[in-house]
Amino acid sequence: FLRAGAVVEMDPEPAGTEGCPGGFRKIKPFGYVCLGPDATLDLGHEIVRATTRRPDVTQKLPYMYGTVTRGGPAYARIPTEDDIARYEPSLKKHLDRWAKDEQSGATYGLDVWLKWRTEPAPPALDALAQRITDRDVPWFLRDGRRAPNLSGLIKTDDAVKIDEVSRRNGMAFIESFLHEGRRYNVTTDLRVVPADRFRPIRGSDFHGVEIGKDIDFPFALVRRAGGKRWRVEGKKLVEGGELEWRSAVPLTGKQQFFGGKLHYETKDGDWIDDRHAGRIDPAKKMPAWGKNGEKWLDVNLTKQVLVAYEGTKPVYATLISSGEAGLEDHESSTATKRGIFRIHTKYISITMDSDAVGEEFELRDVPYVQYFEEGYALHGAYWHDKFGRPKSHGCINLSPEDARRLFFWTEPAVPPGWHGAARSLTGTVVFVHP
Repeated sequence: FLRAGAVVEMDPEPAGTEGCPGGFRKIKPFGYVCLGPDATLDLGHEIVRATTRRPDVTQKLPYMYGTVTRGGPAYARIPTEDDIARYEPSLKKHLDRWAKDEQSGATYGLDVWLKWRTEPAPPALDALAQRITDRDVPWFLRDGRRAPNLSGLIKTDDAVKIDEVSRRNGMAFIESFLHEGRRYNVTTDLRVVPADRFRPIRGSDFHGVEIGKDIDFPFALVRRAGGKRWRVEGKKLVEGGELEWRSAVPLTGKQQFFGGKLHYETKDGDWIDDRHAGRIDPAKKMPAWGKNGEKWLDVNLTKQVLVAYEGTKPVYATLISSGEAGLEDHESSTATKRGIFRIHTKYISITMDSDAVGEEFELRDVPYVQYFEEGYALHGAYWHDKFGRPKSHGCINLSPEDARRLFFWTEPAVPPGWHGAARSLTGTVVFVHP
């Protein structure tokens, strides 16, 4: 799959015109594209030029992200003062609230909007007061121009407001700039939205551990906050300190019940309980695909843990968030479907609705998505940080960095410059079990 703006190498000669008047062209490393409304040889085409910003797949989030905290308009171009008076009549009240909101307002997360910038930016309130305009406003929005109609929402030549962004929707952006003191972001489909209506999203910093490098079996991953380390004094457990949330804790292999609760002994002589930390062990019985040397993913829904294997060798372990209905029937609940599957389709990002992601809003450009069965997928979740607990509507949520790492580790591989790939029967095995 190719996203708008992608430039790929192709064979110089047409490969036929049946079903494609503009002609098919063979592209590298494989496949064909049809020249026409969706593909062109013209590198100067306005959509190609406007979407040269490619997803940054070296980072945990491939774009800049934000969730809508204050609903409002999406524009075809930078709005004038008259446009703002018409489409945002309560702007002053809105900006007053935004200025005072420490959780998602003017003083929060400016660095997120500077992802692709090398020069520092003034604080948001200073920029607003001084009506600063950046020198590098995107070329396609200068001098009153409208953005190219990639979104399909621009219906007339004089269109200004083309959409409404609703509270709690999630969006990704490829550009961010100041115009007369106000910051505007450009979505991946070239809508222009005021940045002050979004909470910048950094995404969870959590990621898993490399087995054999960071830690060895047996170990535990701390999946819940508030855990304690305990020491045995006589026949009692005495608190020995805090248990770091999401840390990996080396174990001796000994386990024991104290007060009716299962505890694991750590290598430094403490005990930790099973409610806060899950013990991770290698597969007890190696499946045939592992013996055959295939890569595969072992997903334990009870422990909310994923372990990646290269053949019989475990190489990576992390916490997940599976379906919030736990081990209930997946056909009548939000539980994750159990079974043996293969990854068949992957996207660097794709839009998912509330039924898929388990939230009451649309989330655009969900990162590093890997479908393995019907609507079930492994994917990064930029909108929550609850890995280690069931949270989704059935998909397997990963931290953004874990999703990125696994995306480029599994099969089918996505060729450089492409936005996705699909291949049946040969993808990486995903074994989902209680």
